[in-house]
Amino acid sequence: MTNPTQYRLNKYISDTGFCSRRQADKYIEQGLVTVNGQIAPVGLKVSSSDEVTVDGKPLQEKPARIYLAYHKPVGITCTTERHVKGNIIDAIGYPQRIFPIGRLDKPSEGLIFLTNDGDIVNKVLRAGNAHEKEYSVTVNKPISASFIERMAKGVPILDTVTLPCTVTQVSRNTFKIILTQGLNRQIRRMAEYLGYEVVKLKRTRIMHIRLAELRAGQWRLLDKFELAQMEQLLQSSVKTAELAEHDDEE
Repeated sequence: MTNPTQYRLNKYISDTGFCSRRQADKYIEQGLVTVNGQIAPVGLKVSSSDEVTVDGKPLQEKPARIYLAYHKPVGITCTTERHVKGNIIDAIGYPQRIFPIGRLDKPSEGLIFLTNDGDIVNKVLRAGNAHEKEYSVTVNKPISASFIERMAKGVPILDTVTLPCTVTQVSRNTFKIILTQGLNRQIRRMAEYLGYEVVKLKRTRIMHIRLAELRAGQWRLLDKFELAQMEQLLQSSVKTAELAEHDDEE
C-alpha cells in the first residue's frame, strides 16, 4: 500500500485557501492548530487523510487552482496586506484568496499573474529557469546606440552584473527589453546607472502570455490552452525557497 503524500502543515493550511503560510505559522506557534484532535507542533507533516482544524474551524477541501492575468495600473501596490491603501487584492476584488506572482512597482503598470497555487510561484520567477518577461520602457532623453548595447550586455547594480538580455529601440525615447531575471527595481537601476531616468514602464508579456487587449485595471482568467502551455514550460523549472534574486519584477 502506498503511503499518502505528506506536506508541511503550514503549506497544507495555506493550500486550502484558509490563510497564508506566514499566518498559518502564527496559528501553529500559538497552539491553535490541531491534527487528529492533538495540538500540532511546529514542523509537523500531514496528509489529506488527517483531520486539521485551525482556531477550532475544520479546513475545507483544497479549492480548484486559480490563475489570472491582471493589467496592474499605475498607483496599485503589489501586496496582499489589506490595510495598505490601493493594494492589489482590493483592486481586483476576486472572491477567493489569491496572491501575486512577483510584483511591479507602484509607478509601473502592466501584466502580472495572480494565483492560489503556491507551487508555481518560484518556478515562474526564478532567474535560473529563464522565463522571459518583456517590458516597454520610456526614458527622459533620447536613447543612444551605446545605451542599447550596454543595457543588453549587462549593467553592474546591487553588487552583481545583470544577465545579458535583449534590448531593442522602439522610438527616440522608448525601448523594449526582455529579461529572464527580476532584481529589485532592475530596469530603473540599469537605466539610472547609464545616466537615464525611467518615466514610464509597462510589462507587456510574461512567458507566452501577453497583455494584449487587457486595459489598465482589467483582469481575466487564463484559458485552458494558456495553462497547458504554461504547464509544459514549467515542467523542467526548478522550485527554490530563495526569493531574494527576484524581490522585484523590474
